[in-house]
Amino acid sequence: MTEPNSCTNYIGRFAPSPSGPLHDGSLVAAMASYLDARAHHGQWLLRIEDIDTPRVVAGADHTIMQQLQALGMHWDGPVIWQSSRLNRYQEVFNQLKERGLIYGCACTRKEIVSNAIENGRLGLHGERPYAGTCRHGIAGNRPARAWRLVMPEGIVRFVDRWQGEQSQDVVNEVGDIIVKRADGLFAYQLVVVIDDHDQGVTDIVRGNDLLSSTARQHCIARMLGYPTPRMMHVPLVLDENGRKLSKQNHATAIDIQNPLTSLGKAWLALGFDPLPAGNVTQFWQQAVPVWHRRFGLLPVHPTL
Repeated sequence: MTEPNSCTNYIGRFAPSPSGPLHDGSLVAAMASYLDARAHHGQWLLRIEDIDTPRVVAGADHTIMQQLQALGMHWDGPVIWQSSRLNRYQEVFNQLKERGLIYGCACTRKEIVSNAIENGRLGLHGERPYAGTCRHGIAGNRPARAWRLVMPEGIVRFVDRWQGEQSQDVVNEVGDIIVKRADGLFAYQLVVVIDDHDQGVTDIVRGNDLLSSTARQHCIARMLGYPTPRMMHVPLVLDENGRKLSKQNHATAIDIQNPLTSLGKAWLALGFDPLPAGNVTQFWQQAVPVWHRRFGLLPVHPTL
């Protein structure tokens, strides 16, 4: 096995939502993040993103952990659950609100969509940009339904290690984002930035469906004075209808009774040639140096 170069300050993570077991699509993201961490002699953390409680399936977190272990993917350090960090999220929320960066919003989803259509502001990836209707106060004494964070003007640029140079005008393409929802839950876009900072994450490797979220997450990080991590967004696994393979689309759980088969499918989905591994241990021994040869040179500066 070729020894990869050391990168002891590398900290990566895999952060699944416990809305069901891992399937072939989520395994691709898990594998890529694991390989990148191991190829750089870094840490690979596991975080359970259970902030969206209506979508949480009881016991799914432990099922995911068992699946990872059966596939030979062992995390470093303790597992973090977002549901245990609500006080931390509230602390940061309060700080941003005191700075005048958070405001109450009374707009309904229907109103936001109608406004976007009327003004020709339909965005990419299904975005319906928020027009800032309540930024300077809620009209008509309506109660606030959610809380939004003021997004800065200008183009956000970053280099994705798989997708290349990226840019987004967050204000015009997304608008001020929700950081606390109408149901009182903190929004993913805020908490993931806090979590990554608090865990010292330097590199994020995840599915391409989250590429469009990166610019707004970088905006939040900069508002809080956090460094922005290096990014890599890997291809999605699609079903026979061309849709993203997901739990919502009833994707089948990965087969841990035949772990080598499951690993091989994910490896091929990442665009690599088959490996002659006879067991799980051999698979990782062979896969890590192959990954390192392709992706081992990390950019010095994660952003443009």
